Amino acid sequence: MTTIAPIQTSGPAAEGRPRPAYRVTGRRVLRAEWAKLWSLRSTWITLGLALLFVVAFGLIASAQYKSRITSGGRMDHDFAAASAVRLSLFGTNFGQLALGVLGVLVTAGEYSTGMIRSTLAAVPKRLPVLWSKAVVYGLVALTVGTAGAFTAFLIGSRIVTGTPAALTISDPGVVRSLLGAGLYLGLVGVIGTALGALLRSVAGGISVLVASLMLIPGLVSLLPTAWQDHIGRYLPSNAGESMFTLHHVANTLTPGTGLLVFLGWTALALAGAAWRLGRTDA
Repeated sequence: MTTIAPIQTSGPAAEGRPRPAYRVTGRRVLRAEWAKLWSLRSTWITLGLALLFVVAFGLIASAQYKSRITSGGRMDHDFAAASAVRLSLFGTNFGQLALGVLGVLVTAGEYSTGMIRSTLAAVPKRLPVLWSKAVVYGLVALTVGTAGAFTAFLIGSRIVTGTPAALTISDPGVVRSLLGAGLYLGLVGVIGTALGALLRSVAGGISVLVASLMLIPGLVSLLPTAWQDHIGRYLPSNAGESMFTLHHVANTLTPGTGLLVFLGWTALALAGAAWRLGRTDA
């Protein structure tokens, strides 16, 4: 008796089997961008430097103030009138460069390596990639900036104890200023991400970032005083600084207005990046 083994076919029956459906969702795009961000060694190094800059320079400023007060050394009027918050947040100017540069690398780095083609092939609609990069890195920069601001103040306030600059965490406006500094650094990271996507060049993005935050305010300071009062306070860095200023002074924006102006600059950078991403090829 002959036994005939069943023959397996790969005909229509096999082809008709349902395949697992893979959909591009916002959560999956966010997870992908989160994984890409932390897979780079430069992320860990740059975030560590940003935290170090915020804390170290804040403590150096606090120690320098205490040393001059104790020894009776000469101080200019602005430094002599500084508070523990202002001294502790002195490193914000240096931390913003590290966080902004990393933001540029998050987007422009993919264009320089060609990886952006694979990213956009997986997410054909494009814009979710930009929003995900901005959200993921913005939250990371916000966390690092806030942690650095609070750490610098908690240690720096002990250094200046017993001086005119002394403050505690419970004093009015202190927590608001520290949170404002963290928010400012987070938004700087988002602006860096937008500039990288807009210019698609690491060198170009960093150049525009540094010019916007540091060079242009210096040039505006050379203008007549009336021009400085009307233009200078609306520049990104000056508007951002008003977000974490403890006491409002003349010719500067209030913390709330400064936040709105800086959010406007951030939205403008993101709008430019979204326009180019949607209109031109990778």
